[in-house]
Amino acid sequence: MTAPSLATRDLTIRFGGHVAVNAVTAEFYPGTLTVIVGPNGAGKTTYFNLVSGQLPATSGSVFVGGQDVTRLGPARRTRLGVGRAFQLTNLFPHLTVLENVRLAVQSRAGIGMSMLSLWFGHKEVIQRAEHYLERVSMSGKRASLVGTLSHGDQRKLEVAILLALEPSILMFDEPTAGMSVDEVPVVLDLIHQVKAERNRTVLLVEHKMDVVRQLADRIVVLHNGTLVADGQPAEVMQSKIVQEAYLGTPEPA
Repeated sequence: MTAPSLATRDLTIRFGGHVAVNAVTAEFYPGTLTVIVGPNGAGKTTYFNLVSGQLPATSGSVFVGGQDVTRLGPARRTRLGVGRAFQLTNLFPHLTVLENVRLAVQSRAGIGMSMLSLWFGHKEVIQRAEHYLERVSMSGKRASLVGTLSHGDQRKLEVAILLALEPSILMFDEPTAGMSVDEVPVVLDLIHQVKAERNRTVLLVEHKMDVVRQLADRIVVLHNGTLVADGQPAEVMQSKIVQEAYLGTPEPA
């Protein structure tokens, strides 16, 4: 059986007397897109913060490729292949769209910012950056300052930057939140493409059930910080706890 690319064991975080994530044990595999659902305050984004290293766990463990990364910070986890979008706006507003993606390409290639590195491989770096901008339909805005972009375009740019880092584990926290109706399909199509490649592990926090139905290979349900359901979409969506708490109890025929 394929080994999990990401796993958590009894992962827990407390804020004072409040347990925000409570002993969550789960495994995630390459080629699978898992959607994490639950009501507001269920612990979904906090769980993401623990996995990506933004928050230190009170107890429990996080494993990436079998390696215990519980004590590693987010930068080290990124180098091990954990990529996260939409937790914060990590864009450079006074640089252009292309320059933001170019920096991600350089980071992935291990090219520093010395004068020599600015010239070495410059053409290839630009070509790679252009490739990722094309994937998010933003080539036409390559010269725009990021600070002038709409919220939706900034989110698409974040996806381009994430893809440019070439992570093996991609984490999307409500990727379509705040987007216009016209902008949503671009990001959903990109996630579909990544899923179709079947060589990466994708985790997605999402409230919109139509998006969940489109994308999920598997659904994990959190409630009050506790994992209460985990399985195939059809099975989980029909479970009593999901019907009552998240989807609404269906009316009798």
